[in-house]
Formats: sequence, structure tokens, C-alpha cells
Amino acid sequence: MDFKQLRYFVAVYEEGHVGRAAERLSISQPALSQQIRQLEQNLDVSLFERSSKRLLPTLAAHTLYNHALPLLDGLQQAREALRNFKGQALRTLAIGVLQTVHTSLVPQMLERVRKAQPHLVVQIYELTGLEIERRLLNGSLDIGISYLPPRQPGLHGVPLYEDELTLVIPEQHPLREFKKVSMSQAAELPMLLLGEEFQIRQIWQAQLANLGRRPQVQAELNNMAGILDSLPHTRLATVLPGRSQQQHGNKELLWKPLSEPRVPLKVGLVCRDLQRQQGTLELLRSLLEDSMNAQEPRLGGTSAVEVPG
Repeated sequence: MDFKQLRYFVAVYEEGHVGRAAERLSISQPALSQQIRQLEQNLDVSLFERSSKRLLPTLAAHTLYNHALPLLDGLQQAREALRNFKGQALRTLAIGVLQTVHTSLVPQMLERVRKAQPHLVVQIYELTGLEIERRLLNGSLDIGISYLPPRQPGLHGVPLYEDELTLVIPEQHPLREFKKVSMSQAAELPMLLLGEEFQIRQIWQAQLANLGRRPQVQAELNNMAGILDSLPHTRLATVLPGRSQQQHGNKELLWKPLSEPRVPLKVGLVCRDLQRQQGTLELLRSLLEDSMNAQEPRLGGTSAVEVPG
């Protein structure tokens, strides 16, 4: 039994006449009769009682009809759904994104990916930099969006844009009148920081270590939005990428550039196989650049280059 025979059977059942069913199916009457006989032989049941004027369905035919309709409907729905892919196989793209760059990139990127590649299912995971690199190496992520260069050997980076580490303080903070804050000044400040597993925290600690200092941690949160919501109610400071101000603007907070030295941040796409994933990298880079151009013109490099791991 196949779907063609089921379709023929349904037509005969509903018409009650081989001639009318053959006309409906646009096949010859003998060919239709042969298919129905073959179906009865395959099922080893009689489906119709033949009279001079019409075919009368048996109890077996009633049972088969009730099962055949949902099967044929399901087949039609499957065909219509597959037509939407225009011959393209459904594919999943798993992307790991740092919390500190997530909101400035992902919402705009998702809609652009959907329009450019409707057959692509994008899975976004908000992860720490260390976890992004670990999952890239074990194959559970395809692409990472993280700070460059990657720290793990075997990973490669494609630059997207540059940012810089910025001091964030409540509007009543003692440094509110400063246009810029030096690293040595910031090192003295009590802070509310992301946990040590976050790359921004690690970058900050490394910068202070160059000055022979350690961060003055008064409190920790593992959520950037939670830190920005909490700061206005404290006299604490924090450090975050300057670009975050665009998505987390708060009139009760002041964003002060760090200087002496300035701390640049390079954000990019990270992958394991630069050559094999070149097409995906170029697609994402192009879509992300379009997204960022809609917000501001400042972007990183324009060509895919390898950054040593």
C-alpha cells in the first residue's frame, strides 16, 4: 500500500463509482480498477461490494477511509512546508554571545539572519568568554561573539568593532564632574562588579595588575542589567564596555571614559575552523555590520583576518 493507492481509494469511496472517480483523478477507468484490486490483494480484505450501478464500501473500507484521510492531509501539509525551503535543508546555527555585548548586537542580528537565510534556525546562548571558547572547542557551538584575541589555542577571530572599557558611576558620585577618570583614580574606587568568571572583570583585573593594584570589590552580581539597576542606589562604581550605554541608558548613571591608559576592547566573531566556516562568518559579519551601521558608523575591520589564539 502506498499514498497513490490511498488517494485512489479515497476517490472511489467518496464517488461510489469507478467512472466518476477515474474522471476526478484524470486516469483511465481500467487503470483505477486495477489499482483498487491490487490494494485489496495487498491488504487481504474486500473494500467494495460491486453492484450494477455503484460500489458499496465494506466495513473494512469505512475503517481504511477514516485512517487514510489524516494520512493524506499530513502528506499535503508536509509538502507545503517543505516548499518554503525552496530545496534548502533545515540547518541550525549555534552562537555563543557575551552578556556584555549581547544587547547591542543580537536583537538586530536575529531579524536580519531570518530574512537572509529563512531556512536557518539560530540558537543564541548568553555565556561567559571562557564557556564560549570551551564550547567552540568541543563542537557544541558554531560561532562565538567575544573579545579578541581568543585565549584558547586553536580558535580564530574575525574583528567586528572596537569599544573601550568605561567607568560607570551614579549621578551623585564624587567623580561626577570629571570628564575622564584615570586608571589610578578608578583603582581607588569601591566597586560593584561582574563575577570573576566574566571577561570584562578579568580585563579590569589585568589592567590593575599592571599598576600593581587589585580591584576594590564591595559587591558582585552576575547580571549586567542588575548592576546598572543597582548602581543609582549606591555610591559604588563599575566598569563596562562603553557601547553598553546605548542599550542601557539611565539618567541616574554617568559614563566616564578611562584614561592613562585607555583600555581598548576588540569584539569579534570567534570560530574553530576559519576556512570551513568562512561563508557563515562572512554572512554574520555583513549582517552585524548592517545592524551596527544603523546605530552608529564606527566599526572594526572590513575583512576576515585571523587573530592568533
